[in-house]
Amino acid sequence: MNRRNLLIRVAGLAAIGGAAWWARETLIWPEPRLAFADGRATPWMPYARRASVPTVRVRIAGREIVALIDSGAQYSVIDRAFAAELPEQGRALFDIPLVAYGVGGGSQVGRGTTLDLDLPGLMVTRLRAAILDLGPLASAEGLQTPLIIGRDLLEQVVLAMEPARRHVRLVARDAFVRPADLAPTTVHLAGGAMVAAVTVEGVDVDAVVDTGASSLLALDRETATNAGLLDGRPQESGVSLVLGGAMRALIIEARTVTFADHLYRRVPVGVFEQPPLPNFPGALVGMDAFVGRRAALDLGGGTLHVSRPLDLTVGGRGT
Repeated sequence: MNRRNLLIRVAGLAAIGGAAWWARETLIWPEPRLAFADGRATPWMPYARRASVPTVRVRIAGREIVALIDSGAQYSVIDRAFAAELPEQGRALFDIPLVAYGVGGGSQVGRGTTLDLDLPGLMVTRLRAAILDLGPLASAEGLQTPLIIGRDLLEQVVLAMEPARRHVRLVARDAFVRPADLAPTTVHLAGGAMVAAVTVEGVDVDAVVDTGASSLLALDRETATNAGLLDGRPQESGVSLVLGGAMRALIIEARTVTFADHLYRRVPVGVFEQPPLPNFPGALVGMDAFVGRRAALDLGGGTLHVSRPLDLTVGGRGT
């Protein structure tokens, strides 16, 4: 499978995802420092990669790289191979053990480091990041994103997204003004993650809003079973890029899914194996939920505002 086909399959079918969770409450994790050039916001930044997940160009130690903006990742992460190439002067390394789990169920133990990031219109200093093997998320065969910007940074800003234009921007929370066409969506915070109310064929599901996932919805096997999706209907196989590697997932069509006051029909849903961990999310809402929509995600304030879809055709199959 060549790189282009892999990215198309990942972006079109299954969760791409940083989607990594750590035992955050057991660690001391200071907030990074943010300095906007104009005191308010970055300019609109175009996606740096063809995939549907938001990726932006940043500079670290004078080197330009691409970062994945991932609201499903509890912490920011830097790829181990790239971190080894950075100069040690000016950044700290620390030995607090970090155990990371991705949607695929694999785990890693890593160290941490501090980073200074230069984005258009924004300087981020003293960002703590886990040093982990990101596998194809960082490699030339995958998404080529050796940095994941996680909730430790996103909790301090509003993430504004215009997926139709493939642009994002980061706005200071005290400077954000909600556009009139964006309406509040029912969400709550759980363990730092933003959880949205979703229904799958009439069954209520709590799903983590995960900008690092591409599909509209991904469920673990138990949640998919409870929603009635594993009832013998046709299944397909898909490939997802996950923390440290790639995994296969089932793709099953849900007749209806609702999210943010909109009904989606005939939706491909990814089904992944649940790792044996307490409180691991059983459902993820990804970027395909925002196709034809605009959104503003405020993790620090626990709010999500979304516009109505501009195009009611979902997944190329119609409504």
